[in-house]
Amino acid sequence: MAATAAAAVQALTERTRAIFGNDFDETSDPAYSSIATTYKRKVEYESVRELPKALAEKQAKSAAARGPKRPKVQAGSNQMALVKSEGNAGAQGQPAQANGTGNSLIRRPNMQQPRPDWHAPWKLMRVISGHLGWVRALAVEPGNQWFASGAGDRTIKIWDLATGQLRLTLTGHISTVRGLAVSPRHPYLFSCGEDKMVKCWDLETNKVIRHYHGHLSGVYTLSLHPTLDVLVTGGRDGVARVWDMRTRSNIHVLSGHKGTVSDVKCQEADPQVITSSLDSTVRLWDLAAGKTMGVLTHHKKGVRALALHPKEFTFASGSAGSIKQWKCPEGAFMQNFEGHNAIINTLAVNEDNVLFSGGDNGSVSFWDWKTGHRFQSTESLAQPGSLDAEAGIMSSTFDQTGLRLIMGEADKTIKIWRPDPEATPETHPLDWKPTLGRVKY
Repeated sequence: MAATAAAAVQALTERTRAIFGNDFDETSDPAYSSIATTYKRKVEYESVRELPKALAEKQAKSAAARGPKRPKVQAGSNQMALVKSEGNAGAQGQPAQANGTGNSLIRRPNMQQPRPDWHAPWKLMRVISGHLGWVRALAVEPGNQWFASGAGDRTIKIWDLATGQLRLTLTGHISTVRGLAVSPRHPYLFSCGEDKMVKCWDLETNKVIRHYHGHLSGVYTLSLHPTLDVLVTGGRDGVARVWDMRTRSNIHVLSGHKGTVSDVKCQEADPQVITSSLDSTVRLWDLAAGKTMGVLTHHKKGVRALALHPKEFTFASGSAGSIKQWKCPEGAFMQNFEGHNAIINTLAVNEDNVLFSGGDNGSVSFWDWKTGHRFQSTESLAQPGSLDAEAGIMSSTFDQTGLRLIMGEADKTIKIWRPDPEATPETHPLDWKPTLGRVKY
C-alpha cells in the first residue's frame, strides 16, 4: 500500500515538473516544497520584479544617505522578491531583516522612567462643623491666619486656621456660595454664587462695598489676578468676565465655551487666564486682547477643576476619571494621572509637588506632581448622621505653607488634613513599580 502511495506521489511530482518546468527554480528545496511559491512569484510578481528607474535611483540615494548599514536597492535586483526569511536570522541576538525591510517592527528598549519623590502619607487632623449645606468654596488669606468657606446655606464663614474656631459669619447671598478669593494686596474678600451675584466684602467693616453685575446665570467660580486689579468670574452662562476691581466695569467678556465655565485661574504670565468648562475643553486666554490663545480638547468629559502649580509654569485639569498635566504657555500636554476613577470635583497642588484630587464619591488621591505616581488613595468618611450620598469632596485648597489641606465636603463639614509627622521612607516605603503605560514620550 505504501509503495503504491509513493509511486502516486512520484508520478504527480513528475507531472508537475512537466507542466511548470520552465518556471521551476532549480535552487529550490529538493523536496519541491517551494514549487507553488516559486510559481506564484513568477506569475504574480514578475511584472514588478524590477523597480522603475526613477524609483530605484531615489531609493539608492536614500539608502546611501542613511549609511552603509542598509543594503542599497539597485534596479534589476531581486531585492523585492517574495521569499521566506531565514529561520535563524535572529539567533545571534540580531534582529531578523527580511530582504532589507529594516527593523521598524523591532521593539525598542524601554525608556528609563524617573523615580517619584517620597512623600509622607496624609491623614485627617480636624473636622469642623458649622455649615448647614454643602461646602462649595474655600479660600485662605495671605497671612495664613484664617480661611473662609462658602456653602449651600448661603453664608460665608471665617475660621481660625490654627484652632478651627468660628470667627465670623457673613450673610448677603441669597443662594449657594460657589466661589471665594481673598486679595493679597487689599483688605477685600470676593465671593460669587448661584444668585448671579459677585460681591466684594471689606474685611475691615465686614460689609459688601461693591457688586459686579453682568452674569446672566449662576456664577460658579472666580479668581483674582496676582498683579493686576482685575477679577475674573465664570459661570453657567458659558462666558468668563473680566472686571475692573475698583470701577466695577466689565473689561472683557471671554466667550467661546459651549458649556458652563466650571473653574478659572489667573497667573502673571501668558496665558494669564485659564478656564475649564463642562464642554470638555480648557481654554487659554490672551487677557490684553480678550481672545483665545489655545483650546485643549484632550478631555472626553466635562472639565470641573483646574490647579496651577505655585512654582512651575504648569497646571492640571480634572474631569470624570481623568487628570491631565499641561505646560504653559502653549498648553503642551505632559502626562496623565491615572487611577482616580471618579468625577473629579476639585484639584489642589502645593510647593512640595503634592497634587490632591477629590472625587464626587468621597474618594481622595494624592499624587507626585513630577511623575504622576499616586502615592496615597483613601476615602473620606462622612460624618455620623449623613447619607452615603453625602460622602463627596466639593472643594479643596492648601494653606500658604502647603502643610495643611482644607477640604469642603457634601456632609456639610470642613476637614483639615496634614502629612503624618512620624512617617519616614522606612516606615512607609515608596510603593512604585515602573510600567509600560507610564512611559512619557
